[in-house]
Amino acid sequence: MNADQILAEIREANLSYLMLAQSLIRADREQALYRLGISEETATLLNTLSAAQMLKIASGNTLLCRFRMDDDLVWGLLTSHGKPAANDSVSRLHASILLAGRHQEAA
Repeated sequence: MNADQILAEIREANLSYLMLAQSLIRADREQALYRLGISEETATLLNTLSAAQMLKIASGNTLLCRFRMDDDLVWGLLTSHGKPAANDSVSRLHASILLAGRHQEAA
């Protein structure tokens, strides 16, 4: 993959992310805040963007979304490293609880 292809992929991901975010916010704002890991102010801003504004923002060369899980414990729970498949649902539940707590701390 060359640099132009990578930039095109970033722009496509940005537009998809903005469209998804706006859709989630309009469908269920509280869930969107949690799932996207954004503040009320950011949600309000995203909700009011026009299609032209989203295209302009998405056309940049920087990826807008990011991984919120910078914790090795959460990654370990989500990937089930070293755990049998039977504990997969418990591990995912534990990771969700940890992430929910972080969302509340950020709010």
